[in-house]
Amino acid sequence: MSKRLVIVMVFALVVSGGASFLLYRVLGNRMVNQVTQPTTTVVVAAKQLEIGTLLKDEDITTAEWPGTVPEGAITKREEIVGRGVVSTIYAGEPIRNTRLAAMGAGGGMAATIPVGMRAVAIRVNDIVGVSGFVTPGQRVDLLIMGLPPAGQSGGNTGTVSKTLLQNIEVLSAGSQIQKDAEGKPIPVPVVNLLVTPEQAEVVSLASNHAQIQLILRNPLDKDDSKTKGAAYTRLFSENPMSGAGLGATPQNPLRARAMQPPAPPKPVAEKKAPEPPPLVVEILHGGAKAQVTFKRTSEVQ
Repeated sequence: MSKRLVIVMVFALVVSGGASFLLYRVLGNRMVNQVTQPTTTVVVAAKQLEIGTLLKDEDITTAEWPGTVPEGAITKREEIVGRGVVSTIYAGEPIRNTRLAAMGAGGGMAATIPVGMRAVAIRVNDIVGVSGFVTPGQRVDLLIMGLPPAGQSGGNTGTVSKTLLQNIEVLSAGSQIQKDAEGKPIPVPVVNLLVTPEQAEVVSLASNHAQIQLILRNPLDKDDSKTKGAAYTRLFSENPMSGAGLGATPQNPLRARAMQPPAPPKPVAEKKAPEPPPLVVEILHGGAKAQVTFKRTSEVQ
């Protein structure tokens, strides 16, 4: 065997040995770090927990969570049992305070109502309920239609349609309070809307004195639209979306022109009498002749 080949083989053995040693040190440090990394016992869901579930002991379990504990994660089982779920919790997920109702609030739909808010029921059909697509978690606008009371703006425009509330969350569709991930329609006779106490008063009054229509909107659309409402009589005008106020009643232009008062007659200028012809006097002086012209006046005539 040549000397050069021996040198190459020795060099390869040294390089491979050094690389193996470095790899062993790196992997060994990582394994030591993983073994020595502290863990925290947290309470996790034993199965998928739907909205409104009243938690029992068999619904939860504990697990060792390495590293930083998720914010708000609960570490004691006694802080969870008996509380209602307000947001879906998936199996193995640490249970946080924000996903649960307050202790004593119970389960079901009542547990999903935030403090200071109310749930108001609206009777719907296939038309009002947008063919069943008004489902829990959706956002809707409320339109009312009816005859305004006499003496109010719009009282002479016939039936009026007006946006009453905007961007209202649907809390439940019938007895269904779970959000449908596939967005399937749910035909129901009643939906519950999440509103403030003041809005609940307005909706309750409107449901007894006017017809309510739910208008489905994109959940990402948070802006309120500025509208002036629509009146039945304006539908037959040349531009029913001209934006005129509800109190403005469109009129037939020919009728409106006939109802205008006649224009006052124009003053007639007095005619002046024509001026009389001038008076010409011929004067003879010897053999000379001259004429003198005098301007006539009314007194001369």
